[in-house]
Amino acid sequence: MNFDALPLEDPAAQARLHARLVADAEREGLLDLAYRTVDTPVGSLLLAATPVGLVRVVYENVGHDAELTRLTETVSPRVLHAPARLDTVAWQLDEYFAGRRTAFDVPLDLRLARGFRLAVVEHLPAIQYGRTETYAQVAAAAGSPKAVRAVGTACATNPVPVVVPCHRVVRSDGSFGGYAGGRDAKRTLLTLEAA
Repeated sequence: MNFDALPLEDPAAQARLHARLVADAEREGLLDLAYRTVDTPVGSLLLAATPVGLVRVVYENVGHDAELTRLTETVSPRVLHAPARLDTVAWQLDEYFAGRRTAFDVPLDLRLARGFRLAVVEHLPAIQYGRTETYAQVAAAAGSPKAVRAVGTACATNPVPVVVPCHRVVRSDGSFGGYAGGRDAKRTLLTLEAA
């Protein structure tokens, strides 16, 4: 056989092999974590899902590669770029950024949030589109009225921002406060929802 005649790189063949790998892993129950990226008005977002649901949304400034490495350590090392598992999330994000969706309806896997942080994350979808709550209001709603600073930490570590709207939490004076995606991203999201 003449190995010089074989192409060194064949993108179409690689795509077919990858699709087969994903299909085989899904069929055998070996795909614990699927991921893809989507381009949005707030930058590229990494989406990751387990068979249970969406487990992570990551802003580019956080570092997609670093987060994928962390997810292999905290969720599972069986990770593949398998965009199809995240098609519904991507589609709903497109609708949201186009102003045609006010709430997300996708299964969530909130295993990365625990204790009080989980209580905060579970409360956040109750903050209606176009509205905000203060850190103090969220602390009270999550069952610990004095845990205002802890609400800030819970929002900063929200594993699924945008889909679970931590951007709707503001300081008592109405100023934005911090945000994992940066202040510009928070401003963009709140401006979109106010339109």
